[in-house]
Amino acid sequence: MKNETVLKANHIMKSFLLPDSFQVLKNISFEVKSGEFLCLTGKSGSGKSTLLYVLSTMDTAYQGELYLKGELLTGRTLNQLAAFRNEHIGFVFQFHYLLPEFSVLDNIMLPALKLNKFSRQEIEEKAYRQLTLLGMQEQALKSAGRLSGGQQQRVAIARALINDPAIIMGDEPTGNLDSKNTAIVFDIFKELSQSNGQTIIAVTHDNDFAKKSDRVIEMNDGQILF
Repeated sequence: MKNETVLKANHIMKSFLLPDSFQVLKNISFEVKSGEFLCLTGKSGSGKSTLLYVLSTMDTAYQGELYLKGELLTGRTLNQLAAFRNEHIGFVFQFHYLLPEFSVLDNIMLPALKLNKFSRQEIEEKAYRQLTLLGMQEQALKSAGRLSGGQQQRVAIARALINDPAIIMGDEPTGNLDSKNTAIVFDIFKELSQSNGQTIIAVTHDNDFAKKSDRVIEMNDGQILF
């Protein structure tokens, strides 16, 4: 439902202990609404990528509380978190992490096959729908390694969408793309947010990309500036 809280971070703090003790996240609290397109920005070392990995449940060594879809995730086992991530969080990284020898279709289907909620035929049909949404349906049977960088990133977005996640999280999702493909990826995210109600949290160094999103959270020295 639009405007309901999908993610809530309460007093998140994190320190690195080696080589010296260093607090990288300092009392971070904020909420993200359903359908919101949010960008985390800040200089290198500001803590934005560290925060994203805490929010994604991939980093569990923190203090505070993390809620996603109203569920407290802090304190759950690694296996519980892995299952939750696969069902409720989609990921788009700077590098696409596709299996180059697999077809585009097979790459997209993998998270859904792992979730095992639907038949293979249903998952394949859904994968084709995602490819059609992203204008990539004609590439479905091509090996992922034969695609351009921009095409590969669109396939990575389709893969992130396959399980209907509550949130898509992007870590520099346009970091390896030229300006043309950066614009394409932004337009895809904006369309997903506005038309599909998809919640998106993206870390980016691209200020133009960030300024066009719904909300920007700028970080500095492990704290939220605004």
